Amino acid sequence: MKVLLIQPSHLREAGKVRKSKKALLPNLGLPVVAALTPPDVGVQIMDEYVVDIDFDTDADLIGITAMTTQAERAYQIADEFRRRGKTVVMGGIHVSALPEEAAKHCDAVVVGEAELLWGRVIKDLQSGCLDRIYQTDQRHNLRGLPLPRLDLLRLDRYRIPMIPVQTSRGCQHRCDFCMVTQFFGGTHRFRPVEEVVREIEIQNAKISGKSIIFFADDNIAANRRHAKELFTALIPRHVNWACQCTLNVANDPELLELAVESGCSYMFIGIETTNVESLKSVNKDFNRVEKYEQAIETLYRKGICVEASMIVGFDEDKEDIFDDVLAFLTQNKVSLAAVWILTPLPGTPLFKRLETEGRLFHTTWSKYTYISPVFKPKHIDPETLEKGLWHIYDRFYSLRSICGRLLFTPKKWVPLAVARNMQCRHNVRRRMHPMAG
Repeated sequence: MKVLLIQPSHLREAGKVRKSKKALLPNLGLPVVAALTPPDVGVQIMDEYVVDIDFDTDADLIGITAMTTQAERAYQIADEFRRRGKTVVMGGIHVSALPEEAAKHCDAVVVGEAELLWGRVIKDLQSGCLDRIYQTDQRHNLRGLPLPRLDLLRLDRYRIPMIPVQTSRGCQHRCDFCMVTQFFGGTHRFRPVEEVVREIEIQNAKISGKSIIFFADDNIAANRRHAKELFTALIPRHVNWACQCTLNVANDPELLELAVESGCSYMFIGIETTNVESLKSVNKDFNRVEKYEQAIETLYRKGICVEASMIVGFDEDKEDIFDDVLAFLTQNKVSLAAVWILTPLPGTPLFKRLETEGRLFHTTWSKYTYISPVFKPKHIDPETLEKGLWHIYDRFYSLRSICGRLLFTPKKWVPLAVARNMQCRHNVRRRMHPMAG
């Protein structure tokens, strides 16, 4: 038996498939599914952003994952494989939010995490009794997970040399716009530190080159005890690592010192907005606007590069939000910024509220790209919101801004920061999101 796992691309405005010589980062989802596949089953991964899909494959089972922006393309791929007589199973965060929608395009749907379900899918297919929907109320304890099959990816086709590793799943916060809590069932689970460290050692040994470990957790420092144990264990391994977290990490000197000593050089931080009322409206008022500047300064002083994730289009935002966000990013010399238009994803409280209020423009998923409004904002008309986003990007990624900000970027990150800033500038000039693909 053979399995082909597919990471779809997404559709552009004209309906063409987005392709790239190199994508931004490797995704961890399908390598995990591949690792869960029984050893007597052949498995292959295709990331459509960087390779063409082989519709003539001799695989017996096609597995397709999808985030919301990719859903329409995922359904096209599924429909074509089924037309050719292939068995298709779909999963991922969008499919888990809308399983009945996805079920129209495939033979079976996997809702939620794969660890307790993928083996059943393979077994049922082999015995000829595939169910329509696979779902469980149980959650894996994250102990004894197999090594993700990163060897099945074309790692040379990704721009940033990072090895994704996950140490936990879930989040204790319940931000209205985020799908994490819904997907992981409101739990926050942690892997044994010794297993995480062993995975890092093995993956580093397998993958040549100067790679950076990227902790794919939504907040690496959410549980400070676990984080401190992990960072302490990493110190003698001499790894270079990056992560996602909140600015609260700067409030714990011991935790931050351990992060630096263990090799942390970059943090992607969900700052979201400078508007206090907007933070309250989406249950993220644990972000303290008055502490932003000091926290960023602390991280830079420790040699950590900061990429700020910001959102515009909250109900409390008015037209001055664009200049406020730009001023914040510029004045704090933020090395990189990913700015998004607030986008309600299916399954989130935000989506449900806007749907109930009749404010969604459509559910054409390929347009849920975070660069165009898909709902009616309260105080900003949609055209102004989109123009405001590009106003921020055009100025933030101007050559003058890049040169001025990178003077303050921690030295060991400067070469990669220069490359990322120039790539972001290239994308912005083509009116593509800097993190597209």
